[in-house]
Amino acid sequence: MKKQHIQTLAVHAGETKGKNKDIIQPIHLSTTFERNEDGTTGEYIYTRAENPNRIAVEQKIAQIEGAKTAIAFASGMAAINALFDTLLEPNCHIIIPDDCYHGTRQLLDTFFKRWNVTANRIDMTEASHVEKAIQPNTKLIWIETPSNPQLKITDLEAVISIAKKKNILTVCDNTFATPLSQKTIQIGIDYVMYSSTKFFSGHSDILGGVVLTNKEDELSQSIRNYQKMAGAVPSPFDCWLLNRSLATFPLRFKVQSENAIAIANFLIKHPSIEKVFFPGLPTHENHHIAKKQMQNGFGTIVSILVKGNQRNALAFTNKLHLFKHATSLGGVESLVEHRRSVEGTNPISPENLIRLSIGIEHIDDLLSDLKQALE
Repeated sequence: MKKQHIQTLAVHAGETKGKNKDIIQPIHLSTTFERNEDGTTGEYIYTRAENPNRIAVEQKIAQIEGAKTAIAFASGMAAINALFDTLLEPNCHIIIPDDCYHGTRQLLDTFFKRWNVTANRIDMTEASHVEKAIQPNTKLIWIETPSNPQLKITDLEAVISIAKKKNILTVCDNTFATPLSQKTIQIGIDYVMYSSTKFFSGHSDILGGVVLTNKEDELSQSIRNYQKMAGAVPSPFDCWLLNRSLATFPLRFKVQSENAIAIANFLIKHPSIEKVFFPGLPTHENHHIAKKQMQNGFGTIVSILVKGNQRNALAFTNKLHLFKHATSLGGVESLVEHRRSVEGTNPISPENLIRLSIGIEHIDDLLSDLKQALE
């Protein structure tokens, strides 16, 4: 059979035929599996190590990404921690974006202080900034493009080229772009990770994370071992729900992306908005790079600066009806969030920044809600 499209893989990849020939894989809730009469084990031993539902969803995500290996975790943060625990070492140096998910920053600033890991936060919109930041002990370059929440764009090819010349590993948090828009493994990234809580799930009812790679070396096997030994695994039910949700992922993302473009174009013209962050707009500083590496839309996240201060920004969120003020993104429902108020100590977001996660509601209704809230 010829290579299948992502829309088909999202429905059929990872399918197995059970003895009952189920069209939909059943939920395998058992924590343990019976051994053979001679004491040997079968395909499964214990659910922390392996489970049919987890293997099925890993295979599906791997095929959607075009990667050899997918390793599922209980959350996006568990996936990030697995990468840091495996790829970093005491007294090493890591380069991360200046605009980066606050959970990633917090993890480095707290738990990895005991290893004396030094993290340089730099503006990755210029690859030359990355090259200048490299030190003799640089172990890892962590990329987030588009970044969270200011949607900065990093030139993946340029940074990967620099990293390879210096023999430095690269990781991309591709949660915002998803493999539908940005194929980081094919571009040459060593490891890509996602919070599968977001677009893969799409219904705000699953926690999950996943690491993918084409590498088949000791480090990659260590990530798999970490998943099993640290017990950072998603439950069979979460895996089953995620597998179900992935079937509609391409359809949801298409509608969300179309809605996001319309909303960004509306907001950029509104007198109450100071600035719009969206890589699909020609006014975005790295729009030309986004066009090159984001093949199917520019994502579904739009961030804005409301004119005024934090009080004005929160007043806007409180007047919205369809957009719910809540953390997270990527679900079928539209969300809005004042980022600074959830970033804890040392926040990096401007006080008037609002991040919008665009859902699948009718665009006319979303625009109407935004209009009345900005009046």
